[in-house]
Amino acid sequence: MNIITTPDPRLREKCKKVNHVDEEIHEMIENMIQNCIDWEKEHEFEISAALAAPQLGYNRRIIVVREDTDNKENATFIPLLNPEVIKTEGKIVRDYEGCLSVPNYYGKVPRPSKARIKAQTIDGQDVRIKADGFLARTLLHEIDHLNGILFIDHIKGEKDAFYRLDNKGDLVPVDYDAEIANNKDLFPDEED
Repeated sequence: MNIITTPDPRLREKCKKVNHVDEEIHEMIENMIQNCIDWEKEHEFEISAALAAPQLGYNRRIIVVREDTDNKENATFIPLLNPEVIKTEGKIVRDYEGCLSVPNYYGKVPRPSKARIKAQTIDGQDVRIKADGFLARTLLHEIDHLNGILFIDHIKGEKDAFYRLDNKGDLVPVDYDAEIANNKDLFPDEED
C-alpha cells in the first residue's frame, strides 16, 4: 500500500498543474487506480470512491473517480486532470465522508449539494461536469486534496461530527475529547 496518511505534510501541499500528459502521468494514474482497488480488498465494508494524486505523494492536480460507486465489483475509474470548482450551489448538506488518508475516522461534513467542475481528460479534452449529491461531494472532497485540505478541516471542533466503523460496518460516534481533540496525527500543531 502506497497511500499516505495524516499527519504526512505532503497532504497539506497545494498541487501543481499537469501541463502535458506523458508516460509518467499515465503511470501515476494507473498506480492511483490500483491502490484504490488494493485498499478495498482489505476493507470489507468500505468502497474507494475516488483518490487524489497527493494521497500517493504525487504533487500533481490529478484525481480518479469511480464510475459506479454503488458497485464494488465495477473497478472502472475516470481520471480527471486539473479539476477546478467553477461554482457550487444548492443546500448545504451534512453527510458522511471518509478518506483513505485519514484511516479509521469518518466525519459528517457540510458541503453544497451541487457543484460545477471543469477539468481535462487524459486525452487533453476539456470537460464540464454538473454534479449533485454524492458525486458533487466526492469531487469537492478530492479537489480539496489538491489544495492541501482534508475533510477533517471542515469539522474540526465539532464534537458530534466524527465517527468510526464498528465490527459490523456501522458508523458509530467517536468521543471527540478522548480521541480527536488532541490527536496529533489528525491535527498536528499549527505554526503561528
